[in-house]
Order: sequence, then C-alpha cells, then structure tokens
Amino acid sequence: MIAENTQTQMRKGILEYCVLSIISRGEIYASDIIAELRAAKLLVVEGTLYPLLTRLKNNGLLSYNWVESTSGPPRKYYTLTEDGRGILSQLDQTWQELAYAVGISQKGANS
Repeated sequence: MIAENTQTQMRKGILEYCVLSIISRGEIYASDIIAELRAAKLLVVEGTLYPLLTRLKNNGLLSYNWVESTSGPPRKYYTLTEDGRGILSQLDQTWQELAYAVGISQKGANS
C-alpha cells in the first residue's frame, strides 16, 4: 500500500510537466492528451485533466481555440503560450537534473 501511494504521488508530480510537453508538440484536443497520458500509464481521467488545463490557461501557460467538428459540437484545441514554453524549458532542466540524481543514487545503491 505504501508503494502504491508513493507511485500515485510520483505520477501526480509529473503530470503538469507531461501535459505541457504533449501540448508543446502542437495544437491538441483534450481527449488526445488523455489518450497519450494513458498510453504512458499515467492513468488520467477527464476529472483530473480539465481542472489542470484550466489552471494552466489561467496562469497564462496555455491558450486554446474552438474548432468546428464534423461529428458534434466545436472542440477546444490547446497550444502553449510563450510563457508556457518558458516554463516547459525550466521543467525540462529540472527533469534532467532529477533523472541524473536518481541515476547517481541508483548506481550508489548497487555498488
């Protein structure tokens, strides 16, 4: 049970970074973000993603536009703002530092 709680917290901790990274590749619809996160085993549900997208937009990191759909109502497609790209760049650096630190600590534990 302790490991499961830690795994959940680790996933939550990198969710914002992963969402920004996915959106950085180009305009994307929320359900496509969810599909990518699920494929990466981050097990995201809509109830988790939509509040995060709203918070990122309110913080000026995302923008969106409505695109007409041929199969229903218009869809909201997200893109990163310049501020969002700047934050993602900082998070990329932090990720590299963390990955390095974890790699070093694992090597030390195996010695």
